[in-house]
Amino acid sequence: MFTVESVVNVRTLECLLSIDYEASVSVRTKASLVAEIQTERQRILLLDTSKSPVESIRAGGRYDFIVEHDVKELGAHTLVCTALYSDNDGERKYLPQYFKFMVANPLSVRTKETTFLEASIENHTKSNLYMDQVDFEPAQHWNATVLRGVDQHPDSKQPMSDVFKPPILLRSGGGIHNFLYQLKLSSDGIPLPKVEGSNVLGKLQITWLTNLGEPGRLQTQQILGSPIAHKDIELRAVEVPSVIMLEKPFVVRLNLANQTDRVLGPFEVWVSQSDSLDEKAIMVNGLLTMQLAQVEAFSSSEFELNLIAVKHGVQRITGITVFDTREKKTHDSLLELEIDNAKQSDRPFHYILHERAAQTQL
Repeated sequence: MFTVESVVNVRTLECLLSIDYEASVSVRTKASLVAEIQTERQRILLLDTSKSPVESIRAGGRYDFIVEHDVKELGAHTLVCTALYSDNDGERKYLPQYFKFMVANPLSVRTKETTFLEASIENHTKSNLYMDQVDFEPAQHWNATVLRGVDQHPDSKQPMSDVFKPPILLRSGGGIHNFLYQLKLSSDGIPLPKVEGSNVLGKLQITWLTNLGEPGRLQTQQILGSPIAHKDIELRAVEVPSVIMLEKPFVVRLNLANQTDRVLGPFEVWVSQSDSLDEKAIMVNGLLTMQLAQVEAFSSSEFELNLIAVKHGVQRITGITVFDTREKKTHDSLLELEIDNAKQSDRPFHYILHERAAQTQL
């Protein structure tokens, strides 16, 4: 009688397959063994000894075979092992054995994204795991800094602490360790590309060892944050005078950024004159409408507004309007600038920058 035994370690599949001959006399069998993995998507051959069969087996003897396979698919798996042999009468027979098991991620990663990204790593296995590497690889335009507690690495001032870091223990059956990352945009003044429907933050690379020193590795899928509402254009203040005096002209330098993947413009820029002259605190000094050239995709252009303050105290520069002459779109409420101007004998002002959501009119 032939039997097929297996020892399965699910992560990297490691199997010990044995052909046991349980008869009391030796026999010439020409026994061979075929092993394969079946999943919902594919069938993978692991072992086939039919080209070099076992010619004979002594009574009570056995032959062992070791196979390994990297498991890359989740869900139900079936290990199918078939022993082919000849009985005492020379009749060819086969003995199939089926071993079914489920494959699941050894770790689960849950993330929370606000200003920070929190990753909770939980051990789903029945053995302790020692994580020796947990790295967050940020996507383009993002920089990530891991935040640690003050007592997490008390010997961090020692030279060897940067070379050797003790692994993090995740206890079996639900041990959890949390990691906190601070994310900052690294655009360096360059507008972010317009991404519809998603905000890719990056992915985690995790490696660990088991109690017996067996290595494991997990790379998460791209982690998505909350969708970012992108405006076609963005207007921001680049330079404002440190001193603004009443009834003295001053210049505000502005930056107009194209955040789309197409050329926009030419533009016309003006400051809305909806308030009456008696109520107006900041007025344009010079041309009421400025002409700006086209702005290339993901590029920006700077220009200056010549203004004059006619009332002292804290005042707002509002109503800056940008009109795309080619697409016939009006972009207003892009920027509000709050200033505190003074009389000539008073102290200099301070200013506060306020950004408002764009309102686009067709």
